[in-house]
Amino acid sequence: MINSLDKTKGDYASKIRQNIFFGLTILIFSIFVVRLGYLQLIKGGIYKSATETQSLKQEVVEPFRGNIYDRNNNLLVHGEPSYTVRLTPNDFKADNLPLLAYCLDMDTTTLINILKKNKRYSQFDQIKIARDVEPNKIALIEELGDILQGVDISIETKRLYEFKGNMSHILGYTREISIPQLERYSYYKMGDVIGQTGIEFTYENFLKGTKGVRWVAVDRLGRKSDFNSGKSDIPVNNGFDIKLSVDRDLQEKAEELMTGRRGAIVAIDPSNGEVLCLVSKPDYDLRVFAGNTKNNFYGELEADEEKPLFNRALQAAYPPGSTWKMLVAIAGLNEGLINENTTISCPGSFTYGNRTYGCHGSHGSVNVRKAIQASCNVFFYNLALKIGIEKLGRYGKMFGFGELSKIDLPAEGKGIMPTIEWLDKRYGKGKYPKGNIVNYGIGQGEISVTPLQMAIYTSAIANKGIIYQPHLVRAVRRDLSEKWKNIDYDVKKLGINPKVFDIVIKGMYDVVNTPGGTATNAMLSNIAICGKTGTAQNPHGNDHSWFVCFAPMDNPKIAMCVMVENAGFGATVAAPIARELVNTYLNKPKEPIKDKKLEQAQDTTKNSITQDIKPN
Repeated sequence: MINSLDKTKGDYASKIRQNIFFGLTILIFSIFVVRLGYLQLIKGGIYKSATETQSLKQEVVEPFRGNIYDRNNNLLVHGEPSYTVRLTPNDFKADNLPLLAYCLDMDTTTLINILKKNKRYSQFDQIKIARDVEPNKIALIEELGDILQGVDISIETKRLYEFKGNMSHILGYTREISIPQLERYSYYKMGDVIGQTGIEFTYENFLKGTKGVRWVAVDRLGRKSDFNSGKSDIPVNNGFDIKLSVDRDLQEKAEELMTGRRGAIVAIDPSNGEVLCLVSKPDYDLRVFAGNTKNNFYGELEADEEKPLFNRALQAAYPPGSTWKMLVAIAGLNEGLINENTTISCPGSFTYGNRTYGCHGSHGSVNVRKAIQASCNVFFYNLALKIGIEKLGRYGKMFGFGELSKIDLPAEGKGIMPTIEWLDKRYGKGKYPKGNIVNYGIGQGEISVTPLQMAIYTSAIANKGIIYQPHLVRAVRRDLSEKWKNIDYDVKKLGINPKVFDIVIKGMYDVVNTPGGTATNAMLSNIAICGKTGTAQNPHGNDHSWFVCFAPMDNPKIAMCVMVENAGFGATVAAPIARELVNTYLNKPKEPIKDKKLEQAQDTTKNSITQDIKPN
């Protein structure tokens, strides 16, 4: 038994078994060495970066705001790259505020106030500290990046304007969003730029685009790297481009002619309601709102006694004066109260009750055509009495007076059309002065209209009874690779006998082109302009100067209203302005300017700016 045990023990401790054990030990050790070398030498950098990574960070990529063109594809508004400095409160050390203020050439208190204003928001949300920052300041911030952790640089765009003049009441301006706006619109964050007025406001949802998101990994030293090779990023979508109905050359000329005046000009294409130009003076320079606007500039505009922010073309309401007489003529003719040959005697004045109303002269026996040509007050006093307040109010509403036109601009005014309902509300049922209708016959009294309404009314006469919804935007597109997509607008037919308009149009033709007309100084040798002057009484100063017109007489291409505040007779001031504008629009060579190089350059810039900004 003992011998057998000794033999087994000897077998177990044999040389072969020792060699096998030794070999396995060497193999296992070798595997550990190779694996350790692989991890240290080959994968070491990767794992080191991973261990140093402290967090994932979400960075917003701002979209490129859409460009704006005129009707002839002239570029009016586009953008250029602009640096914006952002700060993430959770990653930023308050001790570095003086250093950041020094880099930005800002007061430390200003930075503190910006942070306080944003305190209600998440500490992980980026706050825009400064926009349109100079490159030398950006370079300094990047150089101090290891110290200024939580401070980031992004690229946005600022608006550039490629035209003479201002176009301020058409285009409007963009500005940093206010707190009340933030409460209404969930999409925006503090520091975002939003359209505040004009087309920039009305078409904000088209122009703004949608923000993108880029995820980056941030290590303990604040260094950034792509996360997941960009697969988790959300792409940015640039804003739509917009094509306006505005003619740049006509707009520039209109602004030039209104320099130093107060008033408005609105011109419309009678065949479709497209606004060809819209001017309100005084106005302001949009360029001041581009980029980094000084804090008190908006306050200065609001405090300005000339009210440059007030859009007189849409919001100001004035008595229309004698430009109203075509509406009275249309109502009388369409109701059968007069015809083309009906005459009324004008001795130079008209007495109703205990009051006498004057005229511009003693015109004798005049029909409606002659009454329009000579602007005979007596004829229209009498005709207004025949029509009565109820019917005159109905025709006024039919042409859009006392109503919103629904133009694609904000803050439009209605003016006043004194219907029976309106008069009953003001004076008490049935208590309104019956003599008011006499003044209504010549566009005085409580009637008040906007220049836009007068342009629409003139356009409806030009096309013989059709009102197209006025608008400034013709079409939109995503980018240069897409075709323009037209926008549809409302159309209203008035249902008035076209022969009525033929009679009135002849009278308007005589105003400009026949001796004895009140606006022969508006005549052009090669274009038949049809128009009407107006001098509206103003209890607060000199009379307002009106002129409405359309041209040519056959197949009209432009209808216009010119209103100059406190300028006196319509024939003296407003009519010559209109003449120059008709000449500018209809006698100039019609060669659309398509600057393809500029368009391509802008589109290339748009694409490059909105690409991911690669981390340092």
